Amino acid sequence: MREMARKALVGAALAASSMGAFPQPAPQSLPTIRIGVIGPFSGPSADFGTPMLNGVKLAINEINSFGGYLGRPLELVIKDDKADPEVGLKMSQELIDAKVHAAIGFCNTGVAMKSIDVFQRHTTPLIVPCSTGTPVTAKYPPAESYIFRNSPRDAIQAPFMVDEIISRGWTKVAILADRTGYGEAGLQDVQKALAKKNIQPVHVGRFDLGVKDLTAELQESRRKGAQVIFSYTVGPENAVIANGRQAMNWKVPQVGAWPLSFPFFINGAKDAAEGALMAQSFIAEPSNERRAAFLTSYARTFNVPRIPVPMAAAQAYDATYLLAHAILSLPVEKVSGPQIKLALEQSKRPYYGVVTTYDNAFSASDKDALTANMLVVGVIWNGAVTFAYPEDAKRNIIVQRKKAAPAN
Repeated sequence: MREMARKALVGAALAASSMGAFPQPAPQSLPTIRIGVIGPFSGPSADFGTPMLNGVKLAINEINSFGGYLGRPLELVIKDDKADPEVGLKMSQELIDAKVHAAIGFCNTGVAMKSIDVFQRHTTPLIVPCSTGTPVTAKYPPAESYIFRNSPRDAIQAPFMVDEIISRGWTKVAILADRTGYGEAGLQDVQKALAKKNIQPVHVGRFDLGVKDLTAELQESRRKGAQVIFSYTVGPENAVIANGRQAMNWKVPQVGAWPLSFPFFINGAKDAAEGALMAQSFIAEPSNERRAAFLTSYARTFNVPRIPVPMAAAQAYDATYLLAHAILSLPVEKVSGPQIKLALEQSKRPYYGVVTTYDNAFSASDKDALTANMLVVGVIWNGAVTFAYPEDAKRNIIVQRKKAAPAN
């Protein structure tokens, strides 16, 4: 039943998106529509790069099973950036050289910031389904930007979690952030969110990736009376923090952005990870038919009992459909980077996605699809991520749509 429902949902979505498109099949002499995919599919960030890639593949397989673009399949050109900015820059240029019409990718903010100039310069639309660093969609003036995103930027995750810790009465905050582009941008977003509540962190600790012991930073945080640790790092260093707290017998809670839902943290910290709180756009529970169908299809296609990072997979799946809907709205002679950009900005119909319903997801003035009302608080419970509040689980049945940002 779920497979039939999934096919019905996919078919209806594609039929709706192609209404008004050029009605005849594309001539066979035309090349396929090439979609670039770039991310860390090996190395230290593969734990969320691989689910991202699988989300894209799942969507592409579905779209091609319904005829692709006017009878021609969408073709993936896949590049592994290894979470290395220099490699990412080289792989991005290779995607352009491969003449992709658009691209989906980047998990690491530092890699994205090194590479997005390539896509902007060549007027090739890029949808970012994982990297959450606020600067990624702020580098270029919105009207000119070819950089889109459907992951929740840290500028909404940080204040969302600051509100959460304040609601729990934790006002003495220590921040531990890595020295990557992601850690730096996240630190700034947390400090800004705290400042709006007239709170200064009691301690700010910085560290390099690969660090194995953060006892000194944790001891200083405890000495200064921290009630909560706000961690901002994307790798196993989150587990180093949790294990360090446990070794000190310091029961202060750990909160953060979405990397606290990653296997590096959950498996690396084990019992020390229990109770950690993080922002989530998607929790892998079948709260509606779309999500149930997606989870079932992913498990069957990739033969896994559980998605390692559900947010990465779901957001990448949705990003692929957002891009496909934009392309399907164009006649053959107009499938180009600038026209795809316009189609993304001027979508005529909502896309009923897995994470949310994307109704005017993008515009000439706004390149971020997700807003704060779409977030929920996740918690590590028995080694998995679930809803921190029963009311969020109930609210999640009703899909949240995009809201305008409040005036500053």
